[in-house]
Amino acid sequence: MKKIFVFFLFVSSTLSAQQKKIESNLLIANKNPDNFLQSLPTINKWLDNDRVLIYMKPSPSESMKNVVLNLKSGQIEDASNIDVSKAVNPSKKVTLKNGDLYLSTPQGETKITNDQDVIEKNPMFSPDSNYIAYTKNNNLFTYNIKTKRETQLTIDGSKTTLNGFATWLYWEEIFGRPTLFRAYWWSPDSKNIAYMRFDESKTPMFPIYSSEGQHGFIEETRYPKAGDPNPTAKIAFVDPDGNKTTWADFDENQDQYFGWPEWMSDGSGLMVQWINRGNDNLKLFNVSPKTGKKIELYDEKQSSWISIDEAAERLTVLDGGKEMIIISDKTGWKQLYLHGIDGKLKNPITSGKFTVTEVKGIDQKNRVLYFHARGLENSARFDLYRVGLDGKNMKRLTFGNFNHRRIEASPDLSYFVTTYSNLSTPNAMAIIDNTGKIVKDLGSAKGSEYDNYAINIPELVRVKSDDGKFDLPMTIVYPENYVAGKKYPVLVSIYGGPDAGTVYDSWNWSARSQWLSREGIIQVALDHRASGHFGKEGVAYMHRNLGKWELDDYKTMIKDLIKKGIADPAKIAITGFSYGGYMTCLALTKGSDVFTHGMAGGSVTSWKLYDSAYTERFMDTPQENADGYENGGILKYVDNYKGKLLIVHGTMDDNVHLQNSIQLIDALQEKKKDFEMMFYPGGRHGWGGNKGLHFDNLKTQFIYKNLLEKELPVGLLR
Repeated sequence: MKKIFVFFLFVSSTLSAQQKKIESNLLIANKNPDNFLQSLPTINKWLDNDRVLIYMKPSPSESMKNVVLNLKSGQIEDASNIDVSKAVNPSKKVTLKNGDLYLSTPQGETKITNDQDVIEKNPMFSPDSNYIAYTKNNNLFTYNIKTKRETQLTIDGSKTTLNGFATWLYWEEIFGRPTLFRAYWWSPDSKNIAYMRFDESKTPMFPIYSSEGQHGFIEETRYPKAGDPNPTAKIAFVDPDGNKTTWADFDENQDQYFGWPEWMSDGSGLMVQWINRGNDNLKLFNVSPKTGKKIELYDEKQSSWISIDEAAERLTVLDGGKEMIIISDKTGWKQLYLHGIDGKLKNPITSGKFTVTEVKGIDQKNRVLYFHARGLENSARFDLYRVGLDGKNMKRLTFGNFNHRRIEASPDLSYFVTTYSNLSTPNAMAIIDNTGKIVKDLGSAKGSEYDNYAINIPELVRVKSDDGKFDLPMTIVYPENYVAGKKYPVLVSIYGGPDAGTVYDSWNWSARSQWLSREGIIQVALDHRASGHFGKEGVAYMHRNLGKWELDDYKTMIKDLIKKGIADPAKIAITGFSYGGYMTCLALTKGSDVFTHGMAGGSVTSWKLYDSAYTERFMDTPQENADGYENGGILKYVDNYKGKLLIVHGTMDDNVHLQNSIQLIDALQEKKKDFEMMFYPGGRHGWGGNKGLHFDNLKTQFIYKNLLEKELPVGLLR
């Protein structure tokens, strides 16, 4: 389950002492004043280690344009002689048009496939650019650019047998959506392709109904719900001309998952992540493409669960193939460890109560690693650090009391572009060097008129959990014309999933947020103990117990607002989508002693109805944890429901099926409970276009009717 969006993520608060208010007509139209905010620069491409092609303002008085920033000399150079499209795009590329592949070179474009009613997918050049691999009809193919010959590498592709193309379960929960279902990997020497073969024949088919046309149609999806048979998986190696296929030495009938693999730099082996279906035993194997034999390098067990990575973040093999870096949260906090290629631990690289989120680069010559982490300075902020591979001389490189959320490295790791902000400071960009020195300020999103306006800025507070173990983070937005002693309606924005927080010390101002503040609503975003602020130590509270601690902590924070006398206990609204929809439904049933109104979109209402890989990671199977599934579901608490819940769902949601909302609606009707609902025909797990505007309007109307109890201003609906 991925975080899609939250209904209203408002983070603005008390007015700063500035000159004038933004005109109401602009806020109603969800617009900013002229020159209030401006665009940030765009990094097009590093031309070499010291020069970067960038779209920016060369000076405050100039317009945005492409320039070359020479970091060695500190000068901005003319880029008029550089063809930006050629500089940014590769000289040889493959594109997909109307289902067929086209090869583009400096000499022109050539159509290389011509298959009627068949769509090629995920084309990818071999590292030596002599071949293109792709899938069609769930089989794997290559195209030899020199001989202009297409070769079919697999022959058994079908509706339930997928070669080089991931199942829905792997795409959604293991490999990640950006992979676009690709499940094959070129070796660095271009001599082999590793691919996964999936068999979904024993996985239940879930029908998704479309009402289009006279008769509608059924979209069939192989979707394993918690406890169902999973698709089986095998790993194979094949040369690009299809001469030989070698199968990796794994038992495809074992209940298991494979993570995103990584080739050894010389192509001699494929590093494969393996985890059992119980999600508590992770192993790393080096698999030979010649023989298929595997060598176990690493074995980790945890009492809760181990998350298998969406991409090759778990493991980094160093050049030379003698060492590797592994990320693990086995101590309760995600940290880096240096191992020999034989799997033996050499030393921890990092340690402490903070979370390493990503390795940004490794200077192997000087044995220095650069990484992104949260929690060393503030759990709501991210920073860039450097550390020796021996674990010594760790240093923060980013600066100030800012959240450095996005970091881009130069090719040789001499420079880093940071995009940073905090709750009261709009996004800005700068370039630092690998010692932490600011080399170039690239500009801010603050426009020339920004400082002339009085705007609400957020406040980040922390509330002690009921058990006294955690300082729970919350951003709060007070009404613009706040009156001491008056109680205001509260609008809560959450997501709530494991290790997926909402509260960050980042700029997130919006005209609509400002308007609701002017109308007199307290807007808050909440994070519970398992949101990531407190490492795996906090997240592990969710093991076999989804829903409990999230709701307990949310109630604690809202009760704190009520106790302070600023929140109207009769108007506590909560909004969320996906896992946030689940939490909203739970808040209006199990948590109805605190929450009075809710807008729930794309909601899970029973964990028995969600997919196996995600659900069982945290809950184990329904057969193993019957009480956890019952206590974590919504239907158990329908008798507690009161207040007003708006239930929203896309009718063709292939992630959280409409079945979830239908079962909740059925239960509410049987109990003669009052609620509202809206379905979006054809909508998946989120939707845009006019339906998206309709959805926004629906939420706005709900707020005015139930929280503000007044008519909508003219022009507020979109």
